[in-house]
Amino acid sequence: FTSLRISNFNRHLKTHSDEKRHVCHLCLKTFHTATHLYNHVNAHTGTRPYKCSDCGMAFATSGELSRHRRYKHTLEKPFKCSMCKYSCVEASKMKRHVRSHTGERPYTCDLCSYASKDTYKLKRHMRTHSGERPYECYVCQAKFTQSGSMKIHMLQKHGENVPKYQCPHCSTFISRKSDLGVHLRNLHSYLAVAMKCSYCEAVFHERYALIQHKKTHRNEKRFECDQCSYACKQ
Repeated sequence: FTSLRISNFNRHLKTHSDEKRHVCHLCLKTFHTATHLYNHVNAHTGTRPYKCSDCGMAFATSGELSRHRRYKHTLEKPFKCSMCKYSCVEASKMKRHVRSHTGERPYTCDLCSYASKDTYKLKRHMRTHSGERPYECYVCQAKFTQSGSMKIHMLQKHGENVPKYQCPHCSTFISRKSDLGVHLRNLHSYLAVAMKCSYCEAVFHERYALIQHKKTHRNEKRFECDQCSYACKQ
């Protein structure tokens, strides 16, 4: 890692330290830097303080805003491979690309011999062991391990019923533009009065963020017997 600014360099050095002094007051997760904590709390509350000057879209972190501007407006690709002509928008993508040259596969499955060059593919692979199918067809409720498989299913099985408009903030597809506007207002608009999670102390200013957060509690067994080890969800 190299940087022209000493502050950036010092911040980077902290990522190599085990010390995480910055604690989230909502979930007690710890972070190396105050900036990482600030971005994390924004995810809890649904706050999006970073606004694009070109189109008005708002984001929870400065990194998300930078990526948005590069993808949608400047088309800049600052990360360039030293071994080929490949260039990209994000440093994480460049790391994955370089592994295609080196053959490195650092993410390994602890249940079989599978190894991957990125965490996303390992997560997708783990579903072959767990049987999890997180992607559901909104027409017939068929479930799939991958979003691509679900989209192919919808095109092949439902044809004209496939919705045309995708929400820019989540994976929802909607048939009519007017319904997309309703979806944006109901789920993604900023709410002045924060909504509290019914399972924990987390609060949110966006209804969609609250819904997604509640899913993290889905398999929790919060009710424990005080006389034995039994625990259950309800």
